[in-house]
Amino acid sequence: MSTDPSEVYRRYVGAMVLHGLHAARSCGLGGTDLYALNLLDLDGPMTPGELSARTGLTTGPTTRLIDRLEAAGFVRRTPSPGDRRKVIVEPVGGPTRLAEALAPAREKLGDLFAGYDEAERRTLFDYFERATDALRP
Repeated sequence: MSTDPSEVYRRYVGAMVLHGLHAARSCGLGGTDLYALNLLDLDGPMTPGELSARTGLTTGPTTRLIDRLEAAGFVRRTPSPGDRRKVIVEPVGGPTRLAEALAPAREKLGDLFAGYDEAERRTLFDYFERATDALRP
């Protein structure tokens, strides 16, 4: 195994991408669909425009993405309470199916984290939070 930090990082990122793609496939979704569903699960309902901005997709692909998620039973469109011309996209049943897809890796990571003491785990989770912000375009 390489000790070159650049190679270690690239292997880690590659493994995370493959994990996400595998989880998406296990839910019958594509990678971008899983990303969008995860956003809705973590941040709550949003308009298609907000989802578009958060995923970096234009409006056409965002509409098709929502159509796919809706057809698969992961989201529904509901009228916006403040403006009947708008719709809100909200997750339905997604967290359970998503949690099932992510469970095998989560269990392995739980075992891995158990090997660290509390201070080391705080450092790891501090890294995850900061890296998330640093990696967003």
